[in-house]
Amino acid sequence: MAVRKTIQVVPRARRTLTSLRNLGYDLRHAVADIVDNSVSADATDVHVTVHFDGARSWIRIVDNGRGMNADTLTEAFRYGSERDYGRTELGRFGFGLKSASTSQCRRVTVVSRAETPGAELEARQLDLDHIDRVNDWQIFDLAPDELPEPARCLLDDASGTVVLWEGLDRLLQYQDPFGGWAKKLLMSHAADVDEHLGMVFHRFLAGEVANRESLRITVNGTSVEAWDPFCRAEPSAEALQEEDIEVSSSEGNGIVHLRPFVLPNQNHFSSQAAWRRASGPRSWNRQQGFYIYRADRLIQSGGWCRLRAVEEHVKLARVSLEFFPELDSTFGVNVAKASVTLPAELRKELAPLVKDWSRVADAAYRQKQRPPNPQPRRTRTAGVASTPSVPTARTPSSDHGHSLERDLSPKPATSPSTLVDRREVGAVSRVPGAAPQSARQALEAAAEQAGESQALSRIASALRTMSPETAHDLGW
Repeated sequence: MAVRKTIQVVPRARRTLTSLRNLGYDLRHAVADIVDNSVSADATDVHVTVHFDGARSWIRIVDNGRGMNADTLTEAFRYGSERDYGRTELGRFGFGLKSASTSQCRRVTVVSRAETPGAELEARQLDLDHIDRVNDWQIFDLAPDELPEPARCLLDDASGTVVLWEGLDRLLQYQDPFGGWAKKLLMSHAADVDEHLGMVFHRFLAGEVANRESLRITVNGTSVEAWDPFCRAEPSAEALQEEDIEVSSSEGNGIVHLRPFVLPNQNHFSSQAAWRRASGPRSWNRQQGFYIYRADRLIQSGGWCRLRAVEEHVKLARVSLEFFPELDSTFGVNVAKASVTLPAELRKELAPLVKDWSRVADAAYRQKQRPPNPQPRRTRTAGVASTPSVPTARTPSSDHGHSLERDLSPKPATSPSTLVDRREVGAVSRVPGAAPQSARQALEAAAEQAGESQALSRIASALRTMSPETAHDLGW
């Protein structure tokens, strides 16, 4: 067979880099991608600094990891760089350092010292303005005296890596980059980064990852707090039965591990501050659902992946779904590591489980909505037939010990007409600590106080003017 003639076609640097700046990163995910590299280098300390200086503002990430020698650092600037990745490493595609950095800035400088004895300080710089001029894949090899001021004298004689972003054109878009609004915006970005890193790396921060020391991250000098989506420190949080599901992939079969939790309702949290913190960055309803981890690093926080709708009554359900990089292709992990797609075979297995978890979460939620409220036994009143007291109904909701308690006992009233007036049906007491009076309780009390025909007439009148919220309160 004749050898076919080939022609090498090298991508144009200028236009390719412009396209690669738009891979879907925002600042939070871009910083997290750099921290991934620090974690893969076994760093125990990572310091993020967001510094405002108008058009000269910069962002810097410094770690105490293994660092890189000259050849490794140069290769790190190659798009699609090839190297062997360990099973638990957070990197995968050979794009992270470059794509994450240039998504936010026009100039990225990396300074590193390897952990080998006597290793020299190495520095490389990718400058988009230079590439625009020469239209070629070129980076600068910087001498120590050529380093930008914010990247100098940070590593001393220790190993580690410094990543410096300058020319923050995607973040500083105000006409006056030195103005107060520009500073306020950049500092708000710093707060978002802090919150995001506390969620994405919470297992590393809490020391829960096997075979490695706990990680410490700071943002502008303040330690990042781990945010546990499952509130395991809360005594009333409930861990449900764990599941393992085998999933096939082009790189071999892998195991998806599921750990479902039902959080306490608001009344059962240890404090209101703990309840508010548990609501998460996107608040309660949007934080329900799956928390998807790749090698212990959180990729997706909340949402049911189209297996069910987000709903108020199941907002206490959160499920840890964990897999390792051998299933990357099956889950469709993107370069920014910001989203995944559940494979069809896994969705089929998850559908009945989601229904079970939702039932338990619904029962936990309704414990708050209708707490037990036993009433004293009523005495016979002259001229009015006595009605037996209505017991509290307990409806089992699952095999996990939850029950749905609904108080059906009648409430005293001054007159039947007051109880069934449409302005009062479904009214909730605004007195602190007072139990709410449901529409059902009001109607039953009306039936007790009046003759049957009168009560039915008033009930029918109330139904005609009933709002959807009241109908829901009645359970119809």
